Amino acid sequence: MPPPILQGKRVLVTQADYFMGPVLCEGLAAHGATVLADTSALDDPQAPEQLVAAAGVVDVLVVNLAILAPSTQAHAVDDAEWARVFAALVDPLPRLVRAVLPQMIARRRGKVLVMGSASALRGMKRASTYSAARGAQLAYVQAVGVEVAPHNVQVNAIAQNFVDNTTYFPPEVQANPKFQERLQREVPLGRLVSAQEDVAFAAYLCSDAANCFVGQVFPVSGGWAVR
Repeated sequence: MPPPILQGKRVLVTQADYFMGPVLCEGLAAHGATVLADTSALDDPQAPEQLVAAAGVVDVLVVNLAILAPSTQAHAVDDAEWARVFAALVDPLPRLVRAVLPQMIARRRGKVLVMGSASALRGMKRASTYSAARGAQLAYVQAVGVEVAPHNVQVNAIAQNFVDNTTYFPPEVQANPKFQERLQREVPLGRLVSAQEDVAFAAYLCSDAANCFVGQVFPVSGGWAVR
């Protein structure tokens, strides 16, 4: 029997208690990874560098960042909302990557996986701030991915929506008949993607089997977004 696909990998997961964090930690460990689960706030500009330094060797960085999406109409979005959402979703990303890339480049081996959102791939009403921030994440992944590929470091993203998680789809939302009607109407799959399905794909992207992917954005949304 072949060894687990992440055996021997040290995987650092941010916001491990939120969004996809809990199931990522459990699932990646089941695939053999040594999971470094961090739950600290990353709003301090120095926090990402300190986190990576304390973690030591990081074979894989999983950037799991989330915030409850505002539903403000575009003409009513103020500077405070824009700054707050970008501070939570965008600003920590380059700081984390900047901190971890030197060791990966030196070893000529490493991966960064961003748990992003398909809201950046398909227009959504009253989601301009959130979608813009998620779009910035994906643009960053694509640019850094092609930059570091010659060093055998892979940077990719999962752009998800309609994936089972308690941050965006808590039980009370899933139990609402109107939400179930929306699933049937908008999602070709007709159901939420399970957390386990999402994490299985994340584990693959964190493994050596995925060394060929460069700055890729993979929609995981049951067909809601396909580009």
